Amino acid sequence: MTHFIQVHLLTSYPPANLNRDDLGRPKTAMMGGRKRLRVSSQSLKRTWRTSELFEEALGAHCGKRTKKIGVNAAADLVAKGVDEKKAHEWALEIAKVFGDVEKGKLETSQLVHIGPEEQAAVDALVATLAEQSRAPEKAELDGLRHHTSAVDVGLFGRMLAASPAFNVDAACQVAHAITVHAAEVEDDYFTAVDDLNTGDEHRGAAHVGDAGFGAGLFYSYICIDRRQLEKNLEGDRQLADRAIAALLEAAVRTSPKGKQNSFGSRAHASYVLVEAGDQQPRSLSVSFLKPVSGDNQALDAIQRLERQVSAFDGAYGAGADRRFVLSAEPDYAGAPEGMASGDLGALIEFLKADR
Repeated sequence: MTHFIQVHLLTSYPPANLNRDDLGRPKTAMMGGRKRLRVSSQSLKRTWRTSELFEEALGAHCGKRTKKIGVNAAADLVAKGVDEKKAHEWALEIAKVFGDVEKGKLETSQLVHIGPEEQAAVDALVATLAEQSRAPEKAELDGLRHHTSAVDVGLFGRMLAASPAFNVDAACQVAHAITVHAAEVEDDYFTAVDDLNTGDEHRGAAHVGDAGFGAGLFYSYICIDRRQLEKNLEGDRQLADRAIAALLEAAVRTSPKGKQNSFGSRAHASYVLVEAGDQQPRSLSVSFLKPVSGDNQALDAIQRLERQVSAFDGAYGAGADRRFVLSAEPDYAGAPEGMASGDLGALIEFLKADR
């Protein structure tokens, strides 16, 4: 069974502000002595796991990330006729199972990624407490700790310092996406006009503002530990297959949502290289330590990636047992010898071949 699946993507985004920093400007990073645009791994993972593609493919096997487990439990108890004070006290005990709660509040201090089985257990306990008009018992609260089949928890893990019994080791690592070329954040100066202003009194703008943006070809890297994922999903290989396929499709076909209404920066990956094998994973970001330049950046970036694969193989031995290329670049000459190629459906089948 293949241990690691590594995914390398090249995606071109037109002018956008997909992932903002504390000043509201696109995130950046220095690499190879030059500034690059960056999209954080946190932004990418949330984009994928909350996408329609991911949720439609996995349905009831998706979890929710929230602080409001206790808040929702209290609201359900009140709706079922429990006194508000008692509902707050009982819901507080439920919330404490999942993490620390500040005095006087019901929200956990930390976001909790809760799986469907755990939420179902909370709902069942709330119904029991309301029906029997009593506080929860310790054994019932301990029973809320479930191993979850939520694939997003299985892929991306969770860490709760206050409740380590809920911790799950992530089976998927995601790098920050970074442009393969040097890039700068630019400023969009804009104005808005009052439609009801006839211009009789003044002709000035009703609003003046500015927004940062940037455009570029981004390299992204994903590494999936299939064995860890199956362990997290209690050995369910078919669910692991579905999770990997849904993650891959979301990664190549969806875009972060930041400022989409202003920029409409939707994109599919132009090039995808997938590697499968038991070899130690490694990113190919070193391909772009020297920024890509010139008028044919997509093909140059693809060539850089494929040359780096060959260089790593030459230095350390084969870096994967099998490789697959998916390209939407019209001028791409085709996958190098020894690499399979095809469309997204063929890529999904490629990943299932030796699970």
